[in-house]
Amino acid sequence: MSAHYDVVIVGGGIAGLSLASTLAGHCRVALIEAEQTLAYHTSARSARQLIPSYGPPVVQELTVQTLDLIAAQDAERPEPVLTPRSFMLIGDDATVRAEASGHMRRITHAEALDLCPALVPDSFSAAGLDTGSFACNAPVLLEDHRRRAEAGGVDIITGARVHSAQRLGTGWELGAGQEGFQSAVVVNAAGAWADELAVLSGVEKLGLQPYRRTAAIVDVENPLPEACPMVAAADDSFYFRPDGGQVLISPAEHVPSGPEDAQPYPGDVERLVARLNTITTLGIRNVRTAWTGLRTEAADGVPVVGFDAEATGFFWLAGQGGYGFQTSSGVAELAAGLILAGQGSAGAAPAMSPPVFPAGDASPASRTAEALAATRWSIRR
Repeated sequence: MSAHYDVVIVGGGIAGLSLASTLAGHCRVALIEAEQTLAYHTSARSARQLIPSYGPPVVQELTVQTLDLIAAQDAERPEPVLTPRSFMLIGDDATVRAEASGHMRRITHAEALDLCPALVPDSFSAAGLDTGSFACNAPVLLEDHRRRAEAGGVDIITGARVHSAQRLGTGWELGAGQEGFQSAVVVNAAGAWADELAVLSGVEKLGLQPYRRTAAIVDVENPLPEACPMVAAADDSFYFRPDGGQVLISPAEHVPSGPEDAQPYPGDVERLVARLNTITTLGIRNVRTAWTGLRTEAADGVPVVGFDAEATGFFWLAGQGGYGFQTSSGVAELAAGLILAGQGSAGAAPAMSPPVFPAGDASPASRTAEALAATRWSIRR
């Protein structure tokens, strides 16, 4: 016997949890996650920094919206998600100029050294600063979404990998773990496995590509002050930031991968440690822990959000790349607007007949809609 829902979300990372908490109370929702714990893969392995100047214009717009939404909810939380922490880009003049966006202002070499005294002066010649950037308490945000979702009646099922999915009449039937699910809408929030879920569902895949991104926590002889910005190379070859008395570092690699429980490659962190010990005075002593996550992207780098034009009721919520946390609330607001447009009044939960929005349609009531409409409104044009 299958349980009946209006929406079944496949994937318990930041994308799926954000949507679940946004839909909670508006319709019958189940969230199913293959792993035994939520946010096991990429969402547990983020840099925990929300940067308005990072990413293409659509991502920047979604980031601003996400920051607004999280900040409004922070007033209700005993522990805030957001803490101000600037983001600084360094490199040669041409590269910094090319990478700096409207959310970032150029600063002098002397100002950059004042902000991060650990930098060796001749290791860079230009810098840009984004003072609207925030540190993100990812565990608090994830837990808040889980709590809000469950309080609104969302059923969260872990350890339930989807093994079958088919379109039946006006809805979908899924088998996951030992359970069955029927729903009008299936949301594909499966991250690196999004294309695999599409194929399993008989839906044409979109060519989403996971990429590796490694990070590590290191012990240092000269800790960074907590007020130090997150510092990134303009050529995308590294970043680092304070992490208590330690430092988080990353080689910022962008290496294609299959969907997997990614682990660091031997030598990646060690080579970065050697480099940082020449261009900074951190004095990295040893690596305390290291991990690798997967950043899944569409070919154009824009998050994939919307109903599939050829598979009624199949909703894509994937391809967030390295922008999952910083776009999560804005994307969830957009996705919920698209999905709930198939229902009557908010709060009602009749059987849903989700619309398929044609290219250029700007009907969902979301102020992030215009940003995505110019790039990908219908998933396939």
